[in-house]
Amino acid sequence: MLTLKVITENTDEVIRKLAKKHFDAKEVIAKVIELDKTRRASQSSLDNILAEINTLSKSVGQLMKEGKKEEAESAKAKVASLKDNSKDLQEKMETSQKEINAILCTIPNMPYDDVPEGSSAEDNVVVKMGNEIPKLENALPHWELAKKYDLIDFDLGVKITGAGFPVYKGKGARLQRALINFFLDEARAAGYTEIMPPTVVNQASGFGTGQLPDKEGQMYHCEVDDLYLIPTAEVPVTNIYRDVILDEKDLPIKNCAYTQCFRREAGSYGKDVRGLNRLHEFSKIEIVRIDTPEHSKESHKEMLAHVESLVSKLELPYRILHLCGGDMSFTAATCYDFEVYSAAQGRWLEVSSVSNFDNYQANRLKCRYKGADKKAQLCHTLNGSALALPRIVAALLENNQTPKGIRIPKALVPYTGFEYID
Repeated sequence: MLTLKVITENTDEVIRKLAKKHFDAKEVIAKVIELDKTRRASQSSLDNILAEINTLSKSVGQLMKEGKKEEAESAKAKVASLKDNSKDLQEKMETSQKEINAILCTIPNMPYDDVPEGSSAEDNVVVKMGNEIPKLENALPHWELAKKYDLIDFDLGVKITGAGFPVYKGKGARLQRALINFFLDEARAAGYTEIMPPTVVNQASGFGTGQLPDKEGQMYHCEVDDLYLIPTAEVPVTNIYRDVILDEKDLPIKNCAYTQCFRREAGSYGKDVRGLNRLHEFSKIEIVRIDTPEHSKESHKEMLAHVESLVSKLELPYRILHLCGGDMSFTAATCYDFEVYSAAQGRWLEVSSVSNFDNYQANRLKCRYKGADKKAQLCHTLNGSALALPRIVAALLENNQTPKGIRIPKALVPYTGFEYID
């Protein structure tokens, strides 16, 4: 969440920047500032009272020694009265702080100045394109190819669990495993340390990365134990650094993780959710960085280059979009999406989002670092899909269909052990 210091010292800038996300912050910011004034006034009065209590308490003993019993009793009575007042002030201060925190949780992150203006996905800016779009005749969509080559059974998934939980079989399962291993090997080669985290998290972890309370309805909730199935490895991996003070010399920290991801995708329907296009459970490799404010933008560039190298090596037509303010997530300060082209569906499929959250998540996580001056300050957090598998698999199957079968990109052959699915 935004820091109180930023809001109170740069009020007009905060309101202006949040307007780019189509969030009218005037009322809530005014409320935060008003509550902070109340909190500060209560704190000041409390400090004065505590100082007076301390002085009077010390005087009681001295008065008793001097035989001034009545004055000592009067001092004791005043101390008791002041303590009652201090309790009221403490409660008022804590109430104000709770209200401030509750409001801060409803305010999104401020977008960077270079984030494009816009209200929806149509306003996102294409910044780069790569690889040729294949020209195919009578191309089959991946759900038909999956059935033809017995790679994925969507009906069996419905039987076992429900829609959006496919069963991968034979070479379909091997292709999944090949992609996972390929992505992990590429991440390790790029300097990322592999993590194998839990796939269920507690409320504190969901809050720390901003999934709670903002996206609570999109997460699967295990009510008996009050745990949540993760929508992305970003949640458990970033929370490794919750309530931690890091050493500046250890930054940037670079982690990667393969996990299953679970998303309710409430309200999703229509042709765009068919097959692998939108699932409730899927495999994904995530890259996460914890960095200093001075270096985080360079880290973001390096992460973008890493994801681009993956789609390039898979020989998939791709484009990179800089998301406009209206299409960005609640927590991101800037975000770039990667899309690959589906020749059979004739459309672009999102396969990765690479985001810099500035210190927004770190403030919720209390993730800090100390430099040479030994002063603790908030880190910057970043993450990106590298990559999510379902739409990658869809594009690989659709774009590489030939009379001989489905061709496997050269980079993947050492992992699959076969050059064609036939």
